[in-house]
Amino acid sequence: MPGNRTPEHAFPRRTVGTRIQLRRGLCFVAACLLMGWNAAAFSSELLEGFADHCIKCHGVDKTKGGVDLLEIESAADLSRQPALMEKILEALRLGEMPPEDEKQPAASQRRAWIDALQILFHDSLRRRQGVTRIPIRRMNRFEYNNAVGDLFQLDVTVFALPERIVREYGDYFDPMSGKMPDTVTVGNRPLGKSQLIEPRLDGVAPFPKDHRAEHGFDNRGDHLSLSPLLLESFLALGQSIVNSRDFEAHCGIWDDFFAPPFDAGVEETVRHRLRGFLRRAFRGSVSADVVDRYTRHFMTLHGLGNSFSDSMKALASATLVSPRFLYIYTGSTAGETHEALSGYELASRLSFFLWSTIPDDILLGLAESGKLHGPEVLEREAVRMMNDRRMKNFCDSFPGQWLQLDQLIGAIPDRARFPSYYMLNDAFAKFRSGIHMMPEPLLLFETVFIEDRPIMELLDPDFSYRSDFLQRWYENPDTMKGVKAPPTKMAFKRVPIRDRRWGGVISNAAVLTMTSSPLRTKPVSRGAWLAAVIFNDPPDPPPADVPVLEEDDVKLEAGGLTLRQQLLAHQERQECAGCHRKIDPLGFALENYDAIGHWRDTYATGLPIDASGMLFNRHPFNSITEFKDAILKEKRIFARAFAGHLLAYALGRELNPGDALALDEIVDKAAADAYRLRTIMKAVVLSPVFRVKSSPEFARMSQNQE
Repeated sequence: MPGNRTPEHAFPRRTVGTRIQLRRGLCFVAACLLMGWNAAAFSSELLEGFADHCIKCHGVDKTKGGVDLLEIESAADLSRQPALMEKILEALRLGEMPPEDEKQPAASQRRAWIDALQILFHDSLRRRQGVTRIPIRRMNRFEYNNAVGDLFQLDVTVFALPERIVREYGDYFDPMSGKMPDTVTVGNRPLGKSQLIEPRLDGVAPFPKDHRAEHGFDNRGDHLSLSPLLLESFLALGQSIVNSRDFEAHCGIWDDFFAPPFDAGVEETVRHRLRGFLRRAFRGSVSADVVDRYTRHFMTLHGLGNSFSDSMKALASATLVSPRFLYIYTGSTAGETHEALSGYELASRLSFFLWSTIPDDILLGLAESGKLHGPEVLEREAVRMMNDRRMKNFCDSFPGQWLQLDQLIGAIPDRARFPSYYMLNDAFAKFRSGIHMMPEPLLLFETVFIEDRPIMELLDPDFSYRSDFLQRWYENPDTMKGVKAPPTKMAFKRVPIRDRRWGGVISNAAVLTMTSSPLRTKPVSRGAWLAAVIFNDPPDPPPADVPVLEEDDVKLEAGGLTLRQQLLAHQERQECAGCHRKIDPLGFALENYDAIGHWRDTYATGLPIDASGMLFNRHPFNSITEFKDAILKEKRIFARAFAGHLLAYALGRELNPGDALALDEIVDKAAADAYRLRTIMKAVVLSPVFRVKSSPEFARMSQNQE
């Protein structure tokens, strides 16, 4: 063993190259040793504890690759590795180490290790002042549509967006009211294709949809590239918008921007109009040189015989393809430390977070005056914006991506095995029950937002919104065959949840169907979904050579073994065991629901269903209701996971260890107000990481700490 890092008797001799998995490695006493005691202070008692809890799996009998435990001798060694500390804390909080079949530390000992390690972790982050630079990114398709509509004050949509899953009829969405109506009328755009037929600009076609990042969102800067081909598409798109034959009829700024003047000089009128228009489009101050350049272009076009309005249209289409319009950029500092965003940068970040569009005149005015930076003003603006109808953009974007509901679009349960999923009992039916399933969790989210309820009600509410068809789906599944439910406008009523097996974002038909295969449930997929969405802890991708289980559960269980017993074989592979121990119990908590979300007590073969498990290695459960209870006992874990999703969405980037301080502060503020959704959103806006920027060099230093 190289060097003289430990006494000869401290550890059994082993290969120096042993690595312990970064993601799940370094268990409890390792953390204990590294939090405040250096190598010279190691006592025999601590060494005994280390051997009891860690060495068996991470050095003697097995190696799991990732980190050399023997390289870490002191708190200082660990302090230089914030990413490693975050993984240790994650394993401690979620009870992932040691495995449940190994000797466990006392709860008080585990809590003491978490507290001490968190102090060290936070101290390390404060000394580094870690803030990751948010990359320059272009607007995604959703934001572009909203921004163009707001810039021109259009009273129709620019182009149809299937990513707006819930089509609203009757303007039920009113955040200022603080109350969701008892009945709402909605459509389902991606599955009810007729719901894409709505008032929009004639002759305008969208560019391709921007897909969400894996375990992330579609506004990630590192995913939003702009190829030459796409740039050409933006150029053509901008021209098609302003030249649409009904653009004038739907454009709210026509008279103020495009219509010819009656009582003023043309050139001065153009300059005046451009100053306000470009300020809104570019989300900031516009120099005289830029205004002059656009004005000269207008005068050239007008001088060639083009009408005033057509010349202004050319300026407008040029604006839509300008990098200052297409790109969201918060700038960077010149030094080695981060600094506050400018007023305009903060206004833009706030507006794209809450409204998915450009700032309004109120935000721009506060930004220009320098008042937006004040915490009281910023909080007041967040409250104002959250009471605005444009928050529908947020509810159309964030929850669907957070819950990964796009997976339901591709779900095709076997027609012979699950005929009730297909409406009208028609072999050629195009309509699926997913049309009614998909809006349910989204309407729940909208209600929690509008009524400012605790986010725990996303998991275990006492109400839901369901169509008559969907309510019957849950209550009388045996009578669903042949039910007619055309996929047009659908009335969803607020109904009480009297059976806790149903309701919430976990136990709803949409999620249960989309995490199944055509013939059977997929506990691994359901467990991975729970780990990624509910706990913000996605598992690593499986090895490429994992054997595939029989898709037909009737054939799979012909030998008398349940799906759960079959999956135990995966845990015999060392590279699979860690993830399967984590995600399988989560997935099997939902095993009483079949592949389309109907309840069952046994498999089709008559074999019993085992939905038991252990959450965080400390909360046993035997049913879905006990599983929900176990999550609710750990409110902070769910709140921190949810806040992590929300912060990543707000910043347009993946989070890293440097964001841990901000997350903890957000959760602390939320806990003081019963974890209400709007409180969490305000805490995100007020967090330092939301309000600052860093230099490119400093950002690289911060990222290198990972």
